[in-house]
Amino acid sequence: MKDINDEETIMAEESLPTQESADQEINESKAKWYVIHTYSGHENKVKVNIEKLVENRGMQDLVLEVVVPTEDRVEFKDGQRKIKTRKMFPGYVIVKMIVTNESWYLVRNTQGVTGFVGHGSEPVPLTNEEVHRMGIEKVYIKLDVSQGDSIKVINGPFESFMGVVEEVNFDKQTLKVRISMFGRDTPVELEFGQVDKI
Repeated sequence: MKDINDEETIMAEESLPTQESADQEINESKAKWYVIHTYSGHENKVKVNIEKLVENRGMQDLVLEVVVPTEDRVEFKDGQRKIKTRKMFPGYVIVKMIVTNESWYLVRNTQGVTGFVGHGSEPVPLTNEEVHRMGIEKVYIKLDVSQGDSIKVINGPFESFMGVVEEVNFDKQTLKVRISMFGRDTPVELEFGQVDKI
């Protein structure tokens, strides 16, 4: 026969992961992306070194992610199509972290790191717009629009133009919009972050 105390213990143990995940969500919202400067050609080595140090010291709650942004380029050589991956920002690594004395020290003193990008020893975080533009982290924007709605473009080459939504793609976070330019309707594709519903 089960003891009531045993059941309470089991229930308490089951509730632990939810507390952990709540703490992780809080850390996710506090953490910001920072740029660190490295010796050129050492970006991947620095990424691996930081990840190892974070794991060894149990600092996963402070240093959440390390990224070396890359992009694929299609090159034609001898009539062959080849896809080459190249670093978008040679000499730089992007780190999502909560800056404390110990997390700053860990990253700053990793072999191959020459410093944080910022003022003196104080790192400056990237803005949400910079993070989105670099494609490091997908920022999902909630936009309550549907076909036929009127929108105003708030940034980009069509800034301050008005338009009518023709198609919404929630997966890609894009809209097909008909904008009136120079007396003609012009179809354009815009991102959710570029428009406001009127």
